[in-house]
Amino acid sequence: MSRPTSLKVQLSALPNNPGVYQFYDIDEKILYVGKAKNLKKRVSSYFNKKQEYGKTRVLVKKIHSIKHIVVATESDALLLENNLIKKLLPRYNVLLKDDKSYPWICIKNERFPRVFSTRKLIKDGSEYFGPYTSMKTVRTLLELIKSLYPLRTCNYDLSEEKIAAGKFKVCLDYHLGNCLGPCEGLQSEKDYNEQIEDIRQIIKGNLKSSIQTFKQQMNEFADNMEFEKAQHVKDKIDILENYQVKSTVVNPKINNVDVFTIISDETHAYVNFLQISHGAIIRSHAMEIKKKLEETDEELLQLAITEIRQRFNSKSREVYLPFPVMVDDDIKVTLPKLGDKRRILDLSERNARFYRQDKLKQIKMTDPDRHTKRIMAQMKSDLRLSEEPRHIECFDNSNIQGSNPVAACVVFKDGKPSKKEYRHFNIKTVEGPDDFASMEEVVFRRYKRLLEEDKPLPQLIVIDGGKGQLSSALKSLDVLGLRGKIAIIGIAKRLEEIYFPDDPVPLYLDKRSESLKIIQQLRNEAHRFGITHHRNKRSKEAISSELVDIQGIGEQTAQQLLKQFKSVKRIKEASLENLTASVGASKAKKIYKTFHK
Repeated sequence: MSRPTSLKVQLSALPNNPGVYQFYDIDEKILYVGKAKNLKKRVSSYFNKKQEYGKTRVLVKKIHSIKHIVVATESDALLLENNLIKKLLPRYNVLLKDDKSYPWICIKNERFPRVFSTRKLIKDGSEYFGPYTSMKTVRTLLELIKSLYPLRTCNYDLSEEKIAAGKFKVCLDYHLGNCLGPCEGLQSEKDYNEQIEDIRQIIKGNLKSSIQTFKQQMNEFADNMEFEKAQHVKDKIDILENYQVKSTVVNPKINNVDVFTIISDETHAYVNFLQISHGAIIRSHAMEIKKKLEETDEELLQLAITEIRQRFNSKSREVYLPFPVMVDDDIKVTLPKLGDKRRILDLSERNARFYRQDKLKQIKMTDPDRHTKRIMAQMKSDLRLSEEPRHIECFDNSNIQGSNPVAACVVFKDGKPSKKEYRHFNIKTVEGPDDFASMEEVVFRRYKRLLEEDKPLPQLIVIDGGKGQLSSALKSLDVLGLRGKIAIIGIAKRLEEIYFPDDPVPLYLDKRSESLKIIQQLRNEAHRFGITHHRNKRSKEAISSELVDIQGIGEQTAQQLLKQFKSVKRIKEASLENLTASVGASKAKKIYKTFHK
């Protein structure tokens, strides 16, 4: 059976139910796993419409067989999709994997439980809190607990029978006040377990109950005139309140909430996750996702939410998101607009941006090729280009009240200046300060020469100026037959407006956009290069004119003198003998007489 017929049969057999579909190639290798609210509609859409993106078109061409799994709800499909992606590792799926082993805080399942950090989860009935993204956070919490509650650290089996039989003796921790001696029955199990309950609440971010317990103890000691003990308990209250102040970032009423935000570019996305308990951030994590099939932010964030909540064993029943995303049916989705909830969402987004910046800095240092590809892909998207602008040229005019009109052309390759290819132009055919005509002339001269010399043309031309300068440059491209073959834009300085041919409405790029930064760098570099050439030209003409004004001294003699003496000042100070040696006795006398009247 031919492939089209086989696929047609498989598509017709798909149900109109939620589920997960899997695409396989001719060798039965997994290509892609996806979820759907309606399997028949979603899978058929791959074959019923022309795919906009190249990678998706390649995927569809490779599909040889389709398998599917029907589930009860769309949220079940989301969970199953995530698990299958991690298990099967399809080529065209985003892989949300992380081999890092994260630390947990364990309350051991035993009489007089120990509290410690671990990276291994043992299914013995013990309680595990975490995982935490930073060992520093774990150490801070354990140090806080140790400063507040005396707990045992030994691994003895403290059964009632063994304690009653006197099997154990108190250790150094007891004598240092770090343990109250449950091994010898000096501390009751009830008292110890009350401490453990307070510790549970502290780990969860709820310090209120511990503070209330200690305040009650402090008052009791004070009433009994035991002021030293009361002061000791007060110190613990201060420690807790200080920790609470440092950890609380929003309204304490915001409790048991997960916060997710996403920042993306053409090739990657960056997701930040914050977990909030009683107004405090108890967990923060960021992940980088490489795009495979031009996935949307909604698709990537949905995958990330499922993966991160599974990875960190989150039980939060509410999530704050920047835009609607389908999550588990039991979870409340909030899209904050104002107030404390909005502030915590903004904080998460800032963390995502900082994480992206850090990653980009690392990539720039360690993988410059990937950095360049990412920048070029971003520019292609932002400027609506048909290909990546690996070769860009920018033009700028320079004149002062029409004098010495010049123009500059700077060249960028792969987003970086290629200074050996910079060119400057003296305007030849334009009289007076006419920016439009000057731009038309230099663009024509530049690309006429490149065509004659059979040199590569740029993918993008940037014109420093608005619609007028852009129209003038287009006239030259029309004459040369290059219109439509080279992309061209104009950038107006006042509001950094990007103009396109035949489009009266300008494009405004984000001020933080890397595409805009490269265009600004091109424009500034062309301006600098043009101004420098213009200044040098004016300077030379001013210097030469002072010598040429002397009767009998021409341009060639003036240049010869400047070459030898370096400046007019030194020529003025030169002796008659030195001038004679340079240009001869007759000219030397005229020059010497002019400057020594």
